[in-house]
Amino acid sequence: MPDTPHILVVDDDREIRDLVARFLRNHGCRVDAVGDGRAMFQTLETGRFDLVVLDLMMPGEDGLSICRRLRQTSTLPVIMLTAVGEEADRIVGLEMGADDYLAKPFSPRELLARIRAVLRRAAALQRPAENTAAVLSFDRWRLDLSKRELSDSDGTLMPLTAGEFDLLAALAEHPGRVLTRDQLLDLTKGRDAIPFDRSIDVQISRLRRKIEDDPKEPSLIKTVRSGGYVFTPQVERS
Repeated sequence: MPDTPHILVVDDDREIRDLVARFLRNHGCRVDAVGDGRAMFQTLETGRFDLVVLDLMMPGEDGLSICRRLRQTSTLPVIMLTAVGEEADRIVGLEMGADDYLAKPFSPRELLARIRAVLRRAAALQRPAENTAAVLSFDRWRLDLSKRELSDSDGTLMPLTAGEFDLLAALAEHPGRVLTRDQLLDLTKGRDAIPFDRSIDVQISRLRRKIEDDPKEPSLIKTVRSGGYVFTPQVERS
């Protein structure tokens, strides 16, 4: 995690925006705060940011659309702020590429904890693996655990978020074994895991769209009814 992470807060509510910015600055973050998506994209062009805190409900272009546009060109971590009880919105937010979500009203301390957790996972993309370098090959894919890269048989890289990479690595490290959602949460998030977190299902769906020939009829990551998921291809380690 960066020593001084640079956070961009996007929320049309000035009171919330200022409160969050002030709290994060008081806890060692650099913060820019803007009120809409247009200002967000303009600000992103002015410097390097480590994470975006993005409100879902804003006038004009909403957070889901903004997140979808951002994901077309960037894997910058995003934490989505959603309304209380709107589980469907949270799931859609994860589908659009958000890394985590937090329901309003929220504790600034919880937001800071989630920011730190997401940054810890994202930082793994920038550092070499501590264990022996390994490459896991399956189907037409090559998963480099040291470089944290997924490439196809032609050498073309497939962009993955930190969460997607960790989930695919966990599955590929345990081929043929049924892994429950709780086991996958423990393997990918550890102490950052949230009980009953449905983000595993969302990330499985996103992975299938990236690696399966037919995501609607998956052959690599199969669902086990009342069990979890199983990674079916033969995996070779080199």
